[in-house]
Amino acid sequence: MLTHHLKSAIEDLRDLITMTESDIIDIKLAQHEPQFERVKLKDEKIKSFESKKAMIDHEIASLVKSNPNSELPTLLNEEQHQLLDALKVELTRLHEINAKYAKLVLVVSNLYNTFLEKIVPTEMQGYQKVAAKNSTLLEVRV
Repeated sequence: MLTHHLKSAIEDLRDLITMTESDIIDIKLAQHEPQFERVKLKDEKIKSFESKKAMIDHEIASLVKSNPNSELPTLLNEEQHQLLDALKVELTRLHEINAKYAKLVLVVSNLYNTFLEKIVPTEMQGYQKVAAKNSTLLEVRV
């Protein structure tokens, strides 16, 4: 059962990596709708991975509990060791690709915020930003 959960968790991570790579391509092409459409899918994959990780943890805890005098590495077979290593590699890849995507999101967000500030200048009133009364680029008449 542990082997099955490991394989399935690795599949989820690979799917998340693929979706995030697609997000990077789309953000570079300013195609935001496909990214928004993938958000729900990514959330579902994350929940699926978390569930499988909990099952992996449970299976390992059960192995250790049923064999209290044995070390964990001796309780796992070769395939399970390889799958745990692959899981670690995929988690690292996901972390790296998410960091790359986060940088792009931050750049795009700053760009849009800068444009908005130039079009509709704001000023702070306490802890709230409100439109400045003397907008230089935009004049609204009612």
